[in-house]
Amino acid sequence: MFGQQGSRVRLEWGGEGVAALGEQCAVLVVVDVLSFSTAVDVAVGRGAEVRPVTWSDRAAVPPSRWNLRPSSLVDVPAGAVVELPSPNGATLCGLAAGTGATVLVGCLRNAEAVGRAAGAIAGDRPIGVVPAGERWGVGIAADASGGPLRPSAEDLLGAGAVVASLREHGPLSVEADLAAGVFERAAVAEFLAGCVSGRELAAAGHAADVALAGEVGASRAVPVLADGVLTDLAR
Repeated sequence: MFGQQGSRVRLEWGGEGVAALGEQCAVLVVVDVLSFSTAVDVAVGRGAEVRPVTWSDRAAVPPSRWNLRPSSLVDVPAGAVVELPSPNGATLCGLAAGTGATVLVGCLRNAEAVGRAAGAIAGDRPIGVVPAGERWGVGIAADASGGPLRPSAEDLLGAGAVVASLREHGPLSVEADLAAGVFERAAVAEFLAGCVSGRELAAAGHAADVALAGEVGASRAVPVLADGVLTDLAR
């Protein structure tokens, strides 16, 4: 039931969503708009590789000027390897890889390209879209596994953008269709600026990262995970 059987395009949240959909779907699309998915898109779109690092392992990552802020990656050179710790998106990539599904990373910038690739890879098999959400009570210095899931507005929007690009591959589950409808009706820039995560980033001086995340259709990159590394599927 929780795997949304009977629907070609499905949507569930977080690690629990990966567990529910992973064994049934040929492709899982991880969506963490602010900011893991957007940072990955910017980096791989420039020809870099990204190694997702779980938040609990972040202390082992050497200091770098390239980080989870998408604006830090706009000049990353082709061929660079970026280790990117993230409390949500990176963890989901690892979980999704363990299901055997092809793992893609989607955001508002590359939703159309990712949807097109997901449809081609899956063929007649189901596609799962997994918005990351946040974790209640988890601060920047805390263990990301410590709090219950908090669905986030920005990831609902980003997941909806991916699902909207997959309508021709339907039928959509009710959950997936709801997310697509949110995206199709949204004023994206205002939506991102007004959501809790967008406001927090702007208050911290990172409004440029929110603006980058809202550039719908700006990228044709399709980040695909293989052997623990995200690269552009077209490369």
